[in-house]
Parts: sequence; C-alpha cells; structure tokens
Amino acid sequence: MTKMIIDRDTFTITFHRTLRASRDDVFDAWTEPEQLTQWWDPTGARLAKCVVDLRVSGAFYFENQGHSAPFQGVYRLIERPTKLVFEALGAVGTVTLEADGGTTRMQVSIRCTSAEHLEQFVKIGADVNTARTLDNLAGHVGNKAA
Repeated sequence: MTKMIIDRDTFTITFHRTLRASRDDVFDAWTEPEQLTQWWDPTGARLAKCVVDLRVSGAFYFENQGHSAPFQGVYRLIERPTKLVFEALGAVGTVTLEADGGTTRMQVSIRCTSAEHLEQFVKIGADVNTARTLDNLAGHVGNKAA
C-alpha cells in the first residue's frame, strides 16, 4: 500500500512505496509509453494516448478515456535509474528510486508553489488519485516481474 504525507509547511505531498521489482523495471515503467499506458490512470483504465519525449526539456502528454483533462508536463532531470524530476500543473514532481535487495523503495513528491496551490491539488483529488495510480504501478511491475 502507498503511504502518503501532506506537508502543509513545505506545500508538498509525498508518497512512499516499496515495489517488488528492480529499480530498472520501475524506471522503465515510469518512462516507456507502452508501460505508462497500462497503469497511469487512477481508475485502472488504459490511457487513450501517451507521448513521451524522454530528455531534459522534453515533454510528456497523457490522455485518459475522457474523465479528466490530459496530464502534461516537461522533464527537468533524468538520472536513469534513480531519479526523474518534471514540471506539471505548476508543480514539481520528483520520483526517486532506491534499490533494496530484490525490491525498490520509491518516493514520489509533488511540490506546489504555495499553500493555496497545495489546497487546489488536494481539492481536485491529486493526493488520493496519485496514491491509486501508484498502487496501479505496483500491480503493473509486480505482475511484470512474476
């Protein structure tokens, strides 16, 4: 299960999860369109469209089956297989992956620009939906590794 912390002092939502997969497999799941399509949508549905330009300043675009606006942003840092940093919806997202034996400890943080920005994210359900999405990721890489 994904552990979530909302820190109103730093305007950050942080998620922690241990995945039964290698760090390389988890990184690939975060960066390959054919994999992102399978787990990104919190509803569990496949994405309708997924475009990834995996380079610093490269853009990504994820479109679901029509139940919410597309998610799009720009990569700011790519350190395979340990770290991704991107900007989206006015916030900075950071994914860090740490190998731990046969598992990967993952931390995902969403840093907003202000208390108001953070509250907007919470109001639209970014906290709950991101936790569901990360649960989908765990199932995806766990099934892939099996």
